[in-house]
Amino acid sequence: MIARVKTFTLDGIDAVMIDVECEISRGLPGYAVVGLAATSVKEGAVRIKSALTAVDRDLPLKKVTVNLAPADLRKPGSALDLPIAVAVLIASETPGEAVDGLLLLGELGLDGSVRSVPGVLAATMLARDRGMRGVVVPAACTGEARLVEGVEVYGVRHLGELLEALRGRADLPSPSGAAPPRYRRSPVDMSEVRGQDFARSAVQLAVAGGHNLLLAGPPGTGKTMLARRIPSVLPPLTRDEALETTKIYSAIGLADGLIEDRPFRAPHHTISTSALLGGGSIPRPGEISLAHNGVLFLDEMPEFQRGAIEALRQPLEERSVTIGRVHGTLRLPASFLMVAAANPCPCGWLESGVRECTCGPAALARYKLRMSGPLLDRIDLQVHVQPVPLAELRSIEPGESSAMMRERVIAARDRQHHRLAPFGVRCNAEMSSAVMRATCRLDGHGERTLADLVHRRFSFTARSVDRLIKVARTCADLAGEDAIDAACLLEAASYRAVDPTVDFIRDAV
Repeated sequence: MIARVKTFTLDGIDAVMIDVECEISRGLPGYAVVGLAATSVKEGAVRIKSALTAVDRDLPLKKVTVNLAPADLRKPGSALDLPIAVAVLIASETPGEAVDGLLLLGELGLDGSVRSVPGVLAATMLARDRGMRGVVVPAACTGEARLVEGVEVYGVRHLGELLEALRGRADLPSPSGAAPPRYRRSPVDMSEVRGQDFARSAVQLAVAGGHNLLLAGPPGTGKTMLARRIPSVLPPLTRDEALETTKIYSAIGLADGLIEDRPFRAPHHTISTSALLGGGSIPRPGEISLAHNGVLFLDEMPEFQRGAIEALRQPLEERSVTIGRVHGTLRLPASFLMVAAANPCPCGWLESGVRECTCGPAALARYKLRMSGPLLDRIDLQVHVQPVPLAELRSIEPGESSAMMRERVIAARDRQHHRLAPFGVRCNAEMSSAVMRATCRLDGHGERTLADLVHRRFSFTARSVDRLIKVARTCADLAGEDAIDAACLLEAASYRAVDPTVDFIRDAV
């Protein structure tokens, strides 16, 4: 008799259906798993044998063969313990009707307990998309599985519960009616920031249009403080965005319910390229995928490994990252708002007006080379953050709150949604050249203003011109205007000067 049970394995963050086939035949007693099973799956034989003993069953003293199909797909992880154990039980002439049409997953303990595994949300989505009647998951993962509508969820704590259901002595346990847990971030607010009106305007503009932002300036001017409060200004996640984000975190075992707050990832500057972009022998999401639909904050950006930050070029353009390995190519989502902070020089005091810079010309040249021109060209807003005067720093009057800024951001995003929905684009920063030409037309005065800006700023490339127009489109959205006028272009251009000595554009606004 050959028993068949449905389960899954992860391919990046997506679930792939796996058929577990078990045959018990005559021959020397033995246990073999075929089908490109990883070591963690083969070691499951010890866990399965002990778990079966815990429920008064044993591996048959015959030849036990387990096949995992498709056979050409590598299958890592311990989530196959439970389905393999059930397949062995069914092949041993235990009735299997109770699990027909179900997808099973879970790691087994030596005492028969069923432990949580990563990827439950992706597996539940797979079961729903395949028209299966339900999933059997570890009881600790039911909150995550219940986020998917249209499929039954059964949570088990012990292999014995499943054995009783197979024997017809009990029903599969359903999860309790408690609401799944939610993530909540500690409250921070933009009202805590004193001064920095220009930088706050840049933050609002970046959030409203999804534009990447660089905050450059001396130490202690509030760059990190501003960046860490950006999530409080972002609009709430939609249901689809929340499921996308939760699916990524579920794939690495970090989800325990629906993630309703936008992610904020701030990796240390010692991070490797693989950890930032994703990878490994078994590819897994990196920081840029964990920041999907949220914020990636790179504090002291010039201190990061050059290879790591230069590798961000393609994800910033394509909103995804492609990881190539011997066994195949993996594409992971990476649509995030990048916020970077940097000092103007190694000592931090160049042109600060506070202290004298002690860096020599050679040190300054090496420091500037840490961030290439092509990478900076992909950062829409580049703002110099000046020191705050003591009178403003000690003021008891709070700054504008995050809630007030968020209202304007949501209104601007609503305008973008109505305009860009036919093109399948969510915000201005994601517009392609074709979409931009269709939605960001300039009148004659605007074209002349743009030509004058490009003429006076030789650093403008074709890419930076497109990004300038996108930022100007967001300026118009914040102002509630349908058309991009010259004032919007001048305002957008004022956010492109990191060098504090270049002030002619800001003075013209």
